[in-house]
Amino acid sequence: MKTMTDVVIEQTKDTIPIDLLLLSDPSEEVIAEYIHLTIKFIARLDTKIVGALLLLKTRPKTMEIMNISVYEEYQNKGIGRQLINKAIEYAKENKIKTLEIGTGNPGVIQMMLYQKCGFRIVGVELDYFRKNHQEKIFENGIECRDMIRMRMEF
Repeated sequence: MKTMTDVVIEQTKDTIPIDLLLLSDPSEEVIAEYIHLTIKFIARLDTKIVGALLLLKTRPKTMEIMNISVYEEYQNKGIGRQLINKAIEYAKENKIKTLEIGTGNPGVIQMMLYQKCGFRIVGVELDYFRKNHQEKIFENGIECRDMIRMRMEF
């Protein structure tokens, strides 16, 4: 049986399955707005894509992780952390000074992971999800209204 140490994280120009990206961002319309501008990384187990991360340059010397997704059966196995570490490595190699990420207010597990990777909470965008998504989003039985903004500096 394959282990998660067999997962390969690599940069790609290939198309990433939309069902995977929708795990992180429930709007195909929103994903379509940024995906063509991003640097794409995938987590691959043999030939199967099991996770993805999209990284976007937002300002000079600043990038944001726009989407990080891992299929449910592969979650809680360290793949998300491997993807984030690859984004951090890429940012440092490209002389980026600030790496940002945002998550919804119910995303306690995500916030824990991001903090373990070195991100710090720097702000809250109130009603971000209500303003940017037509339908209400729920996580863990809580409406996802506010964007928790996190950052790491190099």
